[in-house]
Amino acid sequence: SRRHKLYREELNLTSPAAPLLLRPEASWLQFHLGISRDGLYPRSSPAVNRLLRDMQDFTTISADYSQDEKALLGACDCSQIVKPSGVHLKLVLRFQDFGKAMFKPMRQKRDEETPEDFFYFVDFQRHNAEIAAFHLDRILDFRRVPPTVGRLINVTKEILEVTKNEILQSVFFISPASNVCFFAKCPYMCKTEYAVCGNPHLLEGSLSAFLPSLNLAPRLSIPNPWIRSYSFDGKEEWEVNPLYCNTVREIYPYSNGNRLLNIVDMAIFDFLIGNMDRHHYEMFTKFGDDGFLLHLDNARGFGRHSHDETSILAPLSQCCTIKRTTLLRLQLLAEPEYRLSDVMRESLLQDRLAPVLTEPHLLALDRRLQLILKAVRKCIDTYGEAKVVANDTSQPEAPASARVKLTT
Repeated sequence: SRRHKLYREELNLTSPAAPLLLRPEASWLQFHLGISRDGLYPRSSPAVNRLLRDMQDFTTISADYSQDEKALLGACDCSQIVKPSGVHLKLVLRFQDFGKAMFKPMRQKRDEETPEDFFYFVDFQRHNAEIAAFHLDRILDFRRVPPTVGRLINVTKEILEVTKNEILQSVFFISPASNVCFFAKCPYMCKTEYAVCGNPHLLEGSLSAFLPSLNLAPRLSIPNPWIRSYSFDGKEEWEVNPLYCNTVREIYPYSNGNRLLNIVDMAIFDFLIGNMDRHHYEMFTKFGDDGFLLHLDNARGFGRHSHDETSILAPLSQCCTIKRTTLLRLQLLAEPEYRLSDVMRESLLQDRLAPVLTEPHLLALDRRLQLILKAVRKCIDTYGEAKVVANDTSQPEAPASARVKLTT
């Protein structure tokens, strides 16, 4: 702490700074203004491409714990926290132009698979899964994952020396290998043996752009009807009742509109990445009941390439419904000239931490895609295409009046 204080005094950071002005062309602001009822950003959005570059290049000006960790420490209002766990370390990094991103450090090497005896709720969080999930979401044309990039962070200069949080400062230490390390401050799994370390200062991680604040763009957090049991025993109703979807269809808002179809989209996405941890989903309140579902927090994806967890597809296999636009995109990505693994491989090469996924994970996408299409065919054989495939027509991009309103 004393060293940190001297560093800040040396840079004259203790004196009052002039108020910063928000530049209208800032990539973070342009990303926020581009949010519409169609998705988080328009197709081929130049603002998103600029935002990805800025997250890779801009200097970090402050670092702090996320709201999850603060909730565990009793330092913030927990009403907006879905399920604070504190098991996995993540930080909020701030940049110029009021930019803010969630930093998740590397905890697992690319070629390491999640042990088969691990429960999904104690699985590792993987920075490369966050990056790959953004690329896959964009390839599927969902556009529901915030822009995410990989970056090498200097944990000394870009976290320790810019944070004002004394608790965060206190968890830094030098390892026996002379690497700079730090760990989370929370009730459990927050010891030096669970620390993350630079080499000696540089550490891989993912940066996910923050959405507009809840004051400007309120969101609802809603339990997933196909939530899993977060205990070592016991099962949820959907796991034992194959007719569970009949019950869901009778409950508002799944009884009409496209909410159930959006749940199926989310299940397809989660099955492709192998994510079993979708206990809640979020929506912008502005767009009403038929707004899109945000696909947030994907770090538990891409854990086991050798296993396909078909139970994730329960919303599709039990409800036997899917959007026509989603089905057409999946069928296209199953064609040899547009094979999903090839498109993902090419897309991920744009990231500075490439290769983001190992080859077995890329090939697993093709295998899982075939399982999705097989499940759809089974539904069509049973109920007929007219009842299974919902004719959602492709809507034009929403006009400016339908986009998230932000004020400065």
